[in-house]
Amino acid sequence: MTPVELSRTVLGAVRRAVDAGELSVAVPVRAQVAPPGPGGCGDYATNIALQLARPAGRSAAQVAEILRPHLVGADGVADVAITGPGFLNIRLGGADSAVASLVREIARGSYGHGDALAGQVVPLRIPYDIRAEVVADALVRIIATQGGLAQVQYAEPRHTVRKDIDAPSIDAPRISASHAGARHTAAPHPATPSIAPAPAAVRHTGARHTDGTDPLTPAESVPLRPVPAAEDPTPLGPDAARWALLHPAGHDRPRIGAGHLLQHESNPLFRVRYAYARTRALTRNAAALGFTGTPGDVPAADDLLGALAEYPRALRVAATHRAPDRLARHLVTTADALLAVQHLVLPLGDEKPSAAHRARLALAEATGTVLAGGLSLLGISAPDYL
Repeated sequence: MTPVELSRTVLGAVRRAVDAGELSVAVPVRAQVAPPGPGGCGDYATNIALQLARPAGRSAAQVAEILRPHLVGADGVADVAITGPGFLNIRLGGADSAVASLVREIARGSYGHGDALAGQVVPLRIPYDIRAEVVADALVRIIATQGGLAQVQYAEPRHTVRKDIDAPSIDAPRISASHAGARHTAAPHPATPSIAPAPAAVRHTGARHTDGTDPLTPAESVPLRPVPAAEDPTPLGPDAARWALLHPAGHDRPRIGAGHLLQHESNPLFRVRYAYARTRALTRNAAALGFTGTPGDVPAADDLLGALAEYPRALRVAATHRAPDRLARHLVTTADALLAVQHLVLPLGDEKPSAAHRARLALAEATGTVLAGGLSLLGISAPDYL
């Protein structure tokens, strides 16, 4: 059961309580469900009782008590507990457990995509600086996941650029004003290695291309002036150079050095790519042992499950705050959580593959999907072997 499906289940419980005459309220259009906060329990929590308390003329705790039996009887719901002033904490059961639901949602594709910027054109004004251009290139893709459409424009003519931001440049993505939703037009800079090849077209969710009859809503122009790198990052190669420029927050000066190339746990980029490569290796090794992943409960993986559940929020924040570093750092958190439990995925010794192994493999594969997708949004490759 996905959060969207659980939201419908909660609304169904409200509707049944209204039909039974236990509540006298208008059934809301939407019920918010989210992972439980401090003091909560179960897989998801909803504040629907607090939302309905005033219209119902009852306390939130009373509304929660009315709704609880209607929820407990719903398909896929194992138990419901009431905490705090009236939060309903829902534990999913069996094949509809929160872990299985999350894994299936990731496998369906476009996990983390939303509508926070739906229908908006987001103009990004940048200087002629390699870091600003790389950040803008990543934001084109990240903003598209939230239904928006980025326009990348230079803030000043080339000859007016200040020396402190006049760093070696790249093939910078720019979207022409005459067709704001369609394609990048490259602005090449001679004799400079490209570390951000622009995609041929912008793919986006929820927003439509401008065609003269159905324009997108323009957002406020956003100046992007991240602190420039003190050195030319291009000798690091495309992937490491992009990571060096995207991983630090925009107000921090990037450190350019050979540490970004080390295959060592001290290198965050290596940990992210290694974690993805491990998920691919686990799939290959499981196939050799004759089993595949099946979504199910996975105990003792709270950090990994939390990181995966937070990915949509990290993506949304990266898009709305114009901060790809938020996504990069979340990928590090996710990779570290996977590496902490990956040794439990495959059977050991003479142990036979069990349902637990299949569930762990499915979770590892879902993690690989998130890591590869996040790296792709940053313009960085995810190798199967490392």
